Amino acid sequence: MPEARLAPNLREWQVDHANRYIASGGTDGHLFKVTPPGYPEMTVPSLLLTTTGRKSGERFIFPLFYGKTGDSYIVVASKGGAPQHPSWYRNILANPEVEIQVGTVTLKARARTAVGEERARLWEEALKFWPPYADYQRKTEREIPVVVLDPVS
Repeated sequence: MPEARLAPNLREWQVDHANRYIASGGTDGHLFKVTPPGYPEMTVPSLLLTTTGRKSGERFIFPLFYGKTGDSYIVVASKGGAPQHPSWYRNILANPEVEIQVGTVTLKARARTAVGEERARLWEEALKFWPPYADYQRKTEREIPVVVLDPVS
């Protein structure tokens, strides 16, 4: 399997965060302290998602905030409320087989988009770990996807 690299076009803080996460093997960066505009400082759990590029076939790493549902993880394809989906989400639509690193643990997972009642329930869970998602949804006409990462053996 080709070596993964940080996704292009990440913001500087994302690059710094991901590099710290990778260099420490996940001991530094799993819990991320941040003060979003209009909110108090919060500590948010983060994981590294590795996808396969839908056009290039290259493996790309994206740092994302996450929550849990059972044995699975949830991430949100918000892109800050941009009109288009983030590239990692477009990648998983083309190839849902991903790798995730959660703290010091790395595992393979299959990504799927939550729909209906499950999406509504998981959206509420996502707002608990990152309240700004509500602001992002107000900024865009698209329904922001909630993605479930189901571990596979």
